[in-house]
Amino acid sequence: MFRWTAPETQAALDNPDAEERKRILRKAVSEYVLKRRNEDGGFTFCQFVDSNAQDTYYALEILALLGAELPDPQKTARWLRGFRVGDLHACYYVSKALTLCGEDPDEGIEDLVLSLRRPDGSFGTIDVDIEATSEFESTFMATELLGLLDAREGAKATTNWLLGHKNGDGGFGSRGLSNLRSTFHAVFSLLNLGYDIRTLEETAGYVLSCEKPSGGFSVVPSSSIAYMEDTYYGVLLLDAMGEKCGYPERTLRHVFKCYNSNGGFRRSVELGISTFEDTYFALSVLRKLGWLGG
Repeated sequence: MFRWTAPETQAALDNPDAEERKRILRKAVSEYVLKRRNEDGGFTFCQFVDSNAQDTYYALEILALLGAELPDPQKTARWLRGFRVGDLHACYYVSKALTLCGEDPDEGIEDLVLSLRRPDGSFGTIDVDIEATSEFESTFMATELLGLLDAREGAKATTNWLLGHKNGDGGFGSRGLSNLRSTFHAVFSLLNLGYDIRTLEETAGYVLSCEKPSGGFSVVPSSSIAYMEDTYYGVLLLDAMGEKCGYPERTLRHVFKCYNSNGGFRRSVELGISTFEDTYFALSVLRKLGWLGG
């Protein structure tokens, strides 16, 4: 199995025309994903267990980023349509995955999503437990789904609610406490609603304060760990807001240090197994920073 060693990483960064290294990485990651496709057409990052909607979505996103062909997309779509959708998260992953299979989301999801909107324009609750990514994740998923359906009803109320959680440091978060994950979901929700996020200059400054000179981004400026999801959030936020990373090459090196020998990427440099989610985040960063290409 191909291993991305430090010398190979440095050589790839120093040579922007290192197409062979890019080809090897694309092949290794594609094989990592396709080996985890089940007979039912769904995917799971952990081999030999049942397919699930989240892993199937991220698997399809990874293959799309790599320009790799999905074998029998109709079979995957059939599995998705048979998946029991019981909450917003499942609805999000199934609907987004169906679009990646070239099919329309199921009818009725607009009514389902709109039924979850609260009087203040939000979706879900900001009183989330510790396992939730952020208090604005549900609103992000809902606005993303409504955008797929070109449904803009109630956009102003949701926009005002989100802007009400912008803090003095430019970041977003409930109770006056900003973090990068909440900022990502709030800003991209605003983008989904048609808000001009490039006007949020203080927010761009907050995102830059989370960038680490050693490479990557941390969840808050004072944190010492640059997790893959936070690096993804930071890079994508700056790109969407028309800003640039301060340390792009160091961030590229940071991402490569999270590559595992099975072809996937892990959450941090220090430890972790490969997951589809972290692999998607890593490839997205490589794409945004110009290394992976189109």
